[in-house]
Order: sequence, then C-alpha cells, then structure tokens
Amino acid sequence: MLFLVVVLLLLAILVGAAAYVPWPVTVVASAVIATWLAVFTVRERRRRGRERRV
Repeated sequence: MLFLVVVLLLLAILVGAAAYVPWPVTVVASAVIATWLAVFTVRERRRRGRERRV
C-alpha cells in the first residue's frame, strides 16, 4: 500500500512538472507509472480472489 501512495505522489509531481519537462519524458514516465499500477491491480485482485476461495 505504501508503494501505491509513493507512485501516486510521483504521478502528481510529474503532472506538476509537465510544464517544465519535455513532453516525451512526461509521456514515458506516465506510461511507466500507469503500467505499474495496472500490474499492481491485477496482482492484488488475483491474490484476493485466492483468499476468498480458501
């Protein structure tokens, strides 16, 4: 959960810094964060799905 908070904080910083950073850097960084969040979501859903079945 702490990692999720850190990633969201980094995303907020990137959005704020988007005016100062070249747009390709912002797009790549945002894509990396979005991918990480998607992987985190899938892993959590799979883990919780297993816990409910047991």
